[in-house]
Amino acid sequence: MVIFEISKTFPKEEKYSLTDQIRRSSRSISTNIAEAWAKKIYIKHFVSKLSDSLGEEYETEVWIEYSLHCNYIDQETYQKFNIDYDEVRKMLISMMNNPEKFCK
Repeated sequence: MVIFEISKTFPKEEKYSLTDQIRRSSRSISTNIAEAWAKKIYIKHFVSKLSDSLGEEYETEVWIEYSLHCNYIDQETYQKFNIDYDEVRKMLISMMNNPEKFCK
């Protein structure tokens, strides 16, 4: 939701590019986790959806970096996002490496 709020301040010309892309990828992280959880009775499906989520996490990091280089966010905001997304990435990788802890 923080990305959604911050992206409201992006220039209007970014509406159908950066703004749209960063919102989609950041939202897709959690929706793919939800899909993984729904498929937790099948370990391979669970890991596959977490892998999709991890891909979206990496994509979001790239959009955040673009946002910094386009001067749409400041260095402090960028660093905060980096810390938060680093934690998300670690959790996803841990879940993918240990699916038996989450699957039936």
